[in-house]
Amino acid sequence: MNIQHTEDNKNGEFYYEVDGRNLASMTYTYAGDDKIIIDHTSVDESLKGQGVGYKLVETAVNFAREKNIKIMPLCPFANAVFNKRSKYSDVRF
Repeated sequence: MNIQHTEDNKNGEFYYEVDGRNLASMTYTYAGDDKIIIDHTSVDESLKGQGVGYKLVETAVNFAREKNIKIMPLCPFANAVFNKRSKYSDVRF
């Protein structure tokens, strides 16, 4: 599964696309230079139960580690994943 990423200087998105259709997405906003706020996650019904949402969060965590920034998971799904996976605590704000 290839999670893609796009961003400008304020906002970004991790997404999964098939045949030009965006089937899963996690959006975030920068809060200063050292933090992003995950504000929304959506996964198409056709992908439910396949772990795509978790993969989006994992990709965001890897991004944060590479950039040495923190994540504030305001999105209920992302927050639930952070609560379940203590291995992500190093990037949680």
